[in-house]
Amino acid sequence: MWLTSKIKQLMLVAKPGVVTLDYPLQPAPAPQTFRGQPTWDHHKCIGCGGCANHCPARCILTRDVCQELRVMLYDGTRCTYCGRCADVCPEDAIKMSNTFQTASDDKDDVTTRMELFMMTCQRCGRCYEMENSNAIDRLDLKGFRYDNLEQRALLRKSSETFAPDLLAETEGYQRPRR
Repeated sequence: MWLTSKIKQLMLVAKPGVVTLDYPLQPAPAPQTFRGQPTWDHHKCIGCGGCANHCPARCILTRDVCQELRVMLYDGTRCTYCGRCADVCPEDAIKMSNTFQTASDDKDDVTTRMELFMMTCQRCGRCYEMENSNAIDRLDLKGFRYDNLEQRALLRKSSETFAPDLLAETEGYQRPRR
């Protein structure tokens, strides 16, 4: 009796065939709504810093090197691929790609660094990008940011005018050690 029930179970299990994918050899395509690693279009980016302000993993950092140059650093080792940076971007400069296999032994493979040339207003001294002069006004962001790019640490230091002492303070920042 038990032998016939086991044979019936084997027949039932063997009926559908193979249901798993041959993953390393034939990976399945990602769905249309899949959120992979973000990619930046530096031609569209105005350097507003909205992506850095809304990143929950704090993996997007900005630093104003001088009044005309802003450096943006994306550290993909911390990214959770939530897509908030792409949702917040006013110029659609950030897109979520289908890339999800980002394993690497080199940290620079998952890091993106952009240096953006900014123009400054003669009246208020705020930065803006030449083609899209009102996007900064829409976000109501002012002044300079002083994140520590070398330590890859987000420091909420900002000022309305460039302050060398704040820049020196953030450049001297060291992460806590155990």
